[in-house]
Amino acid sequence: MFYAAQTLSEFFNHGFSTVIDVRSPAEFEEDRVPGAISLPVLDNEERARVGTLYKQQSPFDARKIGAALVFQNAARHIEGPLAAHDRDWKPLVYCWRGGQRSGSFGWLLREIGWRAEVVEGGYRSFRRLVNAALYTDPLPYKLVQLGGYTGTAKTEILHRLISQGVQVLDLEGLAHHRGSLLGALDGGQPSQRWFETTLVQQLFAFDPARPVLVEAESSKIGVLNLPPSLWEAMKQAPWIDISAPISARSQYLAQAYEDVLADGTRLRDRLSPLRMHRGHALVDHWEDLIASGDRLALCQSLAQDHYDKAYDKSMRAITRDVALRLVAEDLQGEDLDRLAVQIADHLQRMSI
Repeated sequence: MFYAAQTLSEFFNHGFSTVIDVRSPAEFEEDRVPGAISLPVLDNEERARVGTLYKQQSPFDARKIGAALVFQNAARHIEGPLAAHDRDWKPLVYCWRGGQRSGSFGWLLREIGWRAEVVEGGYRSFRRLVNAALYTDPLPYKLVQLGGYTGTAKTEILHRLISQGVQVLDLEGLAHHRGSLLGALDGGQPSQRWFETTLVQQLFAFDPARPVLVEAESSKIGVLNLPPSLWEAMKQAPWIDISAPISARSQYLAQAYEDVLADGTRLRDRLSPLRMHRGHALVDHWEDLIASGDRLALCQSLAQDHYDKAYDKSMRAITRDVALRLVAEDLQGEDLDRLAVQIADHLQRMSI
């Protein structure tokens, strides 16, 4: 039995008890249908072994050995993580293209008595829909960009707005990166495909009739690229611009980047590539500030002598429609709450 999903809605609102990804762990790690669990019927080495045998020796021998491995692994899943399910359990199974791996596992589950279905076209059918949404079709949402120099607490304001019910697309959260030279976070970034899957899942949850606020970014966050449909929508979006005194911005950066500032060796390594762009004298000055432990002075110099110059250059390359300009005072709790209320009111008026 096949589940023929023609839209992303049919993948996100499938109605099955469990979605099972039977691909190898490496395939699952790169990307998967949101909410799926990994029950591989061939692990990474087994998949490579069967594939090599298929190409270099005999498709028949490859299928024979592959079948034995699939059912051995499937038996372990049935005796292990699936053992507690009763007869009403209804699983949805997929592999790469809806072929032998998912077909064999789905057949076995149905023979037991479970109402298992297999995704027609497998993971590739899901990926085609993601590609269409992010690479081909225009986004059906009205985006509003939240801009301003580095250190104007834009990410913190976005989080406050989420709690107020504003539709917020947190790209840095999805990309697991703070979107700057010092923005890398422990654990690294997701794959490009998983980033796009979580992105399209977030977009799918939005109401197209209401504006969506997104922090102004370049076309790349860390190593991840913003897909074309999103980038085009962002380029056409109106802006809300936040400004703040350099003293307040420096204080905020010292707090937001405390983890990076605490590791002098790591910090120097990250700043070293800027010698080519900002000059040896400036980077030497930063290293002196690191050695002295003067974090506020370092953050102020990084903002004025690097981040602001990069931001100004990027702004000269685009035409912005700034719909609202806000001035922050100290970028602390009450000040950020005030800014969030003003932004929420502005977005509410846009919805009317």
